[in-house]
Amino acid sequence: MNGLSFPVPLWVWAAVTLGICVMLAVDLIAHRDNHVIGFREAAVWSSIWIAIGLGFGLILLAWQGGEVSSTYYAGYLIEKALSIDNVFVFALVFSFFAVPDAYQHKVLFWGVLGALAARLVFIFVGAELLQVFFWTAYVFGAFLIWTGWKMAVSKDEEVHPDRNPVVRLVRKLIPTDPAFHGDKFFIRRNGKKVATLLFVVLVAVEATDLIFAVDSVAAVLAITTNTFLVWTANAFAVLGLRSLYFCLAGLLRRFAYLHYGLAVLLAFAGVKLILSETPVGKLPIPLTLGVIAATITVSIAWSLIATRGRETAPDGIPATGAADPADRGTQTASAPDQPAARGTHGKESP
Repeated sequence: MNGLSFPVPLWVWAAVTLGICVMLAVDLIAHRDNHVIGFREAAVWSSIWIAIGLGFGLILLAWQGGEVSSTYYAGYLIEKALSIDNVFVFALVFSFFAVPDAYQHKVLFWGVLGALAARLVFIFVGAELLQVFFWTAYVFGAFLIWTGWKMAVSKDEEVHPDRNPVVRLVRKLIPTDPAFHGDKFFIRRNGKKVATLLFVVLVAVEATDLIFAVDSVAAVLAITTNTFLVWTANAFAVLGLRSLYFCLAGLLRRFAYLHYGLAVLLAFAGVKLILSETPVGKLPIPLTLGVIAATITVSIAWSLIATRGRETAPDGIPATGAADPADRGTQTASAPDQPAARGTHGKESP
């Protein structure tokens, strides 16, 4: 197993965490007015987040050398690629509930906070299990291979957010108003606090990301069990997820074959994890980076060539919002023009 043990002072952990919090605060302030985010704005922010993620790898290069930096980049790339799959399901959830475009960023912002917290827990628990119990590498590896296979064969399965058990539980436990009330998650009605439909959407997004978190953290742990590298690779990739959604949402139909590439990456991570506990040992990081980069490039190029000429919505954003969104949470079927649930990984998700 590639643990890449090197000392990481507590102040470095604190500085990186503080930097992530500052970036989240900047993003929140930049979009505090709930304006509709267009393609150009999303592309600029996506470029900024990607530049920050890549720049952190250069810091690691100067601090700890090429192997550490390359390992980080491998984890960052595979997490970034898997985050594209999140966008497919987020688009379907927003379309199902007819979430107004202006409120989608707020849902994704708080969704990312929950995603970061969940990933931090999964990283430390998963890394500890792999370090203490060698056989967990076989379990995680088999899980990744199975997940990759399910992703490849179940791309056309429909997802129904209202059937998600977490969403059902929330509606049973918390009084819910079946309409949007601006960007509020809760309102007061007859003196009692009531959840709005936007809160239900947030729960659906969080429940979805929990499924993705298990897969993506396991995939990066297959590359290294160094918690600092796994955490930073996940964090910097997830930080740009909101902008990535608004940047790619209108182009989802063009990524028709991306799920095959992601399936290959998950299966490769599983095989790599299993081999690390055999006489073969860990695969070289340059080989890992090459496989990840080649797989992403081929699957995206294949998709763009095969779907050339397909139309996208104006400004690159699908019309998922609505002028009068009240009671949209009672829909019983997803919008026909939205992409199939390619990010389900074979599991039930919102």
